[in-house]
This record gives sequence, C-alpha cells and structure tokens, in this order.
Amino acid sequence: MEYSTYQSITGIIQNISTENSCCTWMVSVRNGSDTVNFIVTGDTKIIDNTRLRRGMRIAAFYDANLPAPAIFPPQYQAELIVPLRNNQQVTLKYFDANLVAEDNSLKLNLSPLTNVVTENGQRYRCAPGNAEMLVYYTSTTFSIPPQTTPQKIIVMCPTE
Repeated sequence: MEYSTYQSITGIIQNISTENSCCTWMVSVRNGSDTVNFIVTGDTKIIDNTRLRRGMRIAAFYDANLPAPAIFPPQYQAELIVPLRNNQQVTLKYFDANLVAEDNSLKLNLSPLTNVVTENGQRYRCAPGNAEMLVYYTSTTFSIPPQTTPQKIIVMCPTE
C-alpha cells in the first residue's frame, strides 16, 4: 500500500518561510508544546489546494521510511497536508470492504451525508472500501474498534 508508511502530526502552523528556492517552504507546526518543521515542495499534496497560512490547523503526513536529519526541532518532508477545522480529526488508512481499517483502529459507518470523493474532488461513484482512504471525522465510540460516522472520505485512487 502506497501510504502504509505515512505518519501524521496535527497542529497549528506557527510560521512559513521560503528555503533556498521560492518553490520550497519550511512550515513550522506547533503540536501541544512541541514544534515540528515540514519541508513543503511542489510535490507535496495539499488537499483542496488550500493556501497555507499562519494559525491554520493542519495534519501533515510524512513518510516514516525516508531519512530525516537528526536535528531539533524535528524536520520531515511533507508528503500530504490536510487543512482541518476545530475538533476535526483525519486518518489515512487502508479500509477493507467492511470499512474497517487494516490495523483495526477505526470502523466507518457511512451516512447519506458522508461526502465520498476522489483526490481531485470528483464524486466517487463506487462503494468505498478496499482502498486507501483519507477519512475526516469528529468523534468515535469507545468500542473495539472505535466507530465513527465520517464527514468526508477521500478515496486515494492508485496511480496506474
């Protein structure tokens, strides 16, 4: 699976600065009392092509298998950035046909209001499942696995 090695950090953008190129930025994200820096390039996917700005709450995904410099604060290459609203959470996992995450960390209960789209914002016309999916939600049950009714699902269609 293309995204199985991705990890995420959720926080508030504290600063955005350009690096050696005008096409590369350093985005500093505050997560609680910690700061993490992300390198954002033209290859970084930013959901909904949202313009990043200070004070914005985001989830930044990086590939945990890529080398990272041993510096403080930590610095990672951002692969995917997801703008978030207050109390909104996001996960990027493989979900099976029953809409259970591969690691059994979440079960999805779809409602007629769940917006299911592809990465480019088009309506996903098949039943979601058996795919990597970016899932937006606000709360979960205390069951095992936790269950949620997602607000939005972006099906990460495989590239041919």
